[in-house]
Amino acid sequence: MHRIQQVARRLAAAALTLAAPALAAQAQGANGPGPLPIETEAPSPPKTPQDHRQYKELQGPFHLGSEVTRACLRCHTQAAHQVQSTLHWTWKAWDPQRGRMVGKSEIYNTFCVSPISNEQFCTVCHVGYGSTDPSKFVPFDQRGEEQVDCLVCHDQTRTYRKIPFIGGNPATTRIAVRPGCNEVYGTDRPYVDPIDLTAVARSVRAPKRENCGACHFYGGGGDGVKHGDLDSSMAAPSHALDVHMDAKGLDFPCQKCHEASDHHISGHHYTIDARPEKDARMRGSPSSANAASCQSCHGQRPHKGHDLLSAAAATLINRHTDAMACPTCHIPAFARGGIPTKMDWNYATAGKLGPNGSPLVVNDAKGRNSYWGVKGSFSWDENVVPEYRWFNGEEQWTLIGEKAAPGPDGTVHVNEIFGSAKDGRSRIWPFKISRNHQPYDPKNQVLAVFHSFGFDPEAFTMTYDWPTAIRAGMKAARVPYSGSYEFVRTEMYWPIAHMVAPKEQALTCDQCHSAGGRLDRVPDVYIAGRPRDQMPAIERAGSTLTALALGGVLLHALVRIALWTKRRGRGLKEVP
Repeated sequence: MHRIQQVARRLAAAALTLAAPALAAQAQGANGPGPLPIETEAPSPPKTPQDHRQYKELQGPFHLGSEVTRACLRCHTQAAHQVQSTLHWTWKAWDPQRGRMVGKSEIYNTFCVSPISNEQFCTVCHVGYGSTDPSKFVPFDQRGEEQVDCLVCHDQTRTYRKIPFIGGNPATTRIAVRPGCNEVYGTDRPYVDPIDLTAVARSVRAPKRENCGACHFYGGGGDGVKHGDLDSSMAAPSHALDVHMDAKGLDFPCQKCHEASDHHISGHHYTIDARPEKDARMRGSPSSANAASCQSCHGQRPHKGHDLLSAAAATLINRHTDAMACPTCHIPAFARGGIPTKMDWNYATAGKLGPNGSPLVVNDAKGRNSYWGVKGSFSWDENVVPEYRWFNGEEQWTLIGEKAAPGPDGTVHVNEIFGSAKDGRSRIWPFKISRNHQPYDPKNQVLAVFHSFGFDPEAFTMTYDWPTAIRAGMKAARVPYSGSYEFVRTEMYWPIAHMVAPKEQALTCDQCHSAGGRLDRVPDVYIAGRPRDQMPAIERAGSTLTALALGGVLLHALVRIALWTKRRGRGLKEVP
């Protein structure tokens, strides 16, 4: 009997194993929760990446980054091919809404304007290796697989650093730091020493926040310059700074939200899902939802109550999610980690030299760089309240060479965002708006590309001559240049999505629903007490009707009281 029971159990287990995929598909097809988990007795696959310290392929010695890459490709045979098709390699992204190519190398920005003609400097934040000759840029699509930089994302020694002006390669000999560029070189010394590439190669593991931050924390030329919600304070943030990345709490790495598949990272600025319709989902389950959204974990109605009163409050707050993006309430300010962000930049003032002939440097009262002869004047700020706009995910980027006439206020919008309360696709989003004064060709009505960094005589940092630098940049960008230039005010929108504060610090009702509050300048939002939302005639009529209703109630009460008193005086009982 025992033998028969064993055989029966084994047959039942085999039948369930064979039927599970069909059951999973049936559940998914019936709008169920997705594929059902299949339990097996097989051992779990090893976690990847594994400990690479003992791998014979990585024992070195390595003298070049490309030598490390060749060693990596012996096992990870498809990795380089995958990387070379990503945004991190091409610096290009397809905009399906406009049907055209965008990306770092295709559009203007309000920081260094464009990497074109400046690639040997800008590729300090590219996932590849180029020529070490400062004057020779090798286009990305002309590089082999061994030119993919594996270490910039996977190094765990925290010693790996790509060096500007040499095509994104690490230092293989001692290199002098160009004055004023210590932050970009990653040192406070006047030189950088060669990196122990063998030690770095043996340390590789899955990326941590520091790996992503080596570029994204320092975008725009320095710590906190570009984004406002990404800076070095996010490497090990406190709970108060970011509840998800809290180094002593959840400690999320970037890829927890920005899921990767074959080295393609989800979520980027060029195509934003401003109003996600998909609900919460299990990580790893088949889904067309954007992983890099709050809704992918928290759902469309995230607020819950634990009793009748809190449940009613949660229901009221959940009504806001139709019109408000989650960061609007849960990121009350950006640049909160003690690192300021650059808010204004003025290239028109650049070119001043100090008494020693070097670019003039001026710091403000807080020690922040308010002027540098290479880049002009700046203003910085911390704990910045975002600016709020209706946003449906559509953006219009100004392509290199595209006409961009200033608006009525004299401003060129490097990117325009779209949305309204009436399109059914928008939510109110928080933004950092970066402002600059950039070179502009008024005759051709285009923003100018200029050659800012280099060791050649056409680079602005060598001669501080705007006509020469603009002519060189426009030639490299293949944009016609009239020979005339001026400076025009520019603006660029950056959505805020990091530095999520604890729920206790979320915005309160009166911070938005009050005259002069955060949403005061957002159209199609009713705010009690705001002059433009007042309708005196209707409000007088309403007040009159309310007063009449109240008077009627009081009169009725007085009549009832009088009748009751009269009956009591006669000794009569009130008839129910």
